[in-house]
Amino acid sequence: MNEYQPPSRDELLSIGTFARRSRLSARALRLYESNGLLIPANVDPATGYRSYRDNQLPNARLIRMLRHLGMPLSQITSVIDAGVGDQREVIQRYWQSVESDFASRRFLAEHLQITLSPEGRNYPMFTVSTRDIAEQLVLTEQRHVTADILPDFIGAALGRQHGALARAGSPASAPSFVVYHGEVTEDSDGPVETCTPINRELATTLDLPTRVEPAHREAFTTISRAQVVYPQIMTAYAAVETWVAVQGLTLAGAPREVYFTDFDAVGPDEPAVDIAFVICE
Repeated sequence: MNEYQPPSRDELLSIGTFARRSRLSARALRLYESNGLLIPANVDPATGYRSYRDNQLPNARLIRMLRHLGMPLSQITSVIDAGVGDQREVIQRYWQSVESDFASRRFLAEHLQITLSPEGRNYPMFTVSTRDIAEQLVLTEQRHVTADILPDFIGAALGRQHGALARAGSPASAPSFVVYHGEVTEDSDGPVETCTPINRELATTLDLPTRVEPAHREAFTTISRAQVVYPQIMTAYAAVETWVAVQGLTLAGAPREVYFTDFDAVGPDEPAVDIAFVICE
C-alpha cells in the first residue's frame, strides 16, 4: 500500500485548488493580486492561467482573517510587508485605532441623541463638580487657530513648554491646561492659549513667556480620551455650562481643558481631560 505523501511546498496549485484550500474565492484572489497582496507563482503567458504554491497558503489565510477583522487592503499590505516578527505589533496598532474610532463614534451618537431630544438637553453621562485653584505662574503661548489645526498647535506648544522644563530639570508644578479665549470651530479661531504651571524660581531661567493665572473657583467634568474630539467635546462644554446655570452660578472666565495625565498613554475610554469653567457665586 502506498503511503500518503503530503504535497510539496514547491508544488504548483491550480487557482481552483488554491481557492478551496485557502477558503478564498477566485474573485478574491484576483482582487488581492491586483492590490499586490497575493501574486500568483506562475501565469501561463499563452492562456493567462494562474497557479499558486503551497507555501503561499499561510499568507492567503492571514489575508482572509484580516479582512474578517475589517482591515482595509491598504493596511493588510503593511501586515504582510512587516514579516512574521512584527506582524503582531502592526495588527495591535490597527486594532487600537479601531477601538478608539468606535469609542469616538459611540459618544457622537450620544451627542446627537441629546441634541435631538424633544425633552430638552440633559447630560446623564457627565458628573460636574467644583474645586478651588490657587494662583499659579504659568508658561504661556497663545495663537489664533481653527479646529482643524488645533490638536497640532496644542501638542507642539505644550511640547515646547515641557521641553523647556525638562532641560531645566524641573517638572511642571501642576497639570497643563488650554484656555479658549474665543470659540474654536472650522470658522472661528479663538484665540487659544496653552499654559503650564511652573515654580516661581524658574521664571527668570526659562526663555519662554510667563503670566500669572489668578486664583479662582471652577466647575468641571472629566471626559475620556475618545471624547476629546470635535464636535463631540462640545457636549461636555454644554453640560458644564448647563450645570452652572441650574446651580444659579455665574461664569467668570474663559473655559479651559486641563490635561492631568499622559494623553497619549491612556486608552480611549480612560479619563484624560477635565473640561472646566471659571465661576463665581
